[in-house]
Amino acid sequence: MDEMPEDLARLQRLLDRSYDAAGPHLRGIITPERRLSAEEVSARLQGMCLLALATVTRDGRPLVGPVDGIFYRGSFYFGSSPESVRFRHIAKRPQVSATHLPGEELAVTVHGRAIPIDVRGAAEAGLRRALLDVYLPRYGAGWERFLDSGPVYARIEADRMFTLHMEDAALS
Repeated sequence: MDEMPEDLARLQRLLDRSYDAAGPHLRGIITPERRLSAEEVSARLQGMCLLALATVTRDGRPLVGPVDGIFYRGSFYFGSSPESVRFRHIAKRPQVSATHLPGEELAVTVHGRAIPIDVRGAAEAGLRRALLDVYLPRYGAGWERFLDSGPVYARIEADRMFTLHMEDAALS
């Protein structure tokens, strides 16, 4: 886990604020015993977390596609080509929603804004290290050259985040 105590405190406030603002239907599904704490979320979101990321088209339609997500210091990060439709949308309309849903037993959904970041900058050295830790073992040393070749990254600055964990999902 890369989260510092202040990251966990910020994440817990976000989770609590989101849950408190949820409607009765969502609160009927995400009951208190099915929620995850900031520490539990951070522990479960290690490595690459496949996200279904929704951006917004010019005429207001959502467009969803998969991205590699990295949960780092209490936020999701993702990357793509600077010419991708996804990042063209984000440049004009940064509102996004994303869900990590590896199975019925876990769901993490976030709504907010995509904030472009520079993974080559000194301020993002920790994220860069986290990316290298995930992808170098998988793809080899060439992946660092790829990272420096121009993909762009963004952090999801969350307005809302919801978690659902059901240990008995496989039994139901």
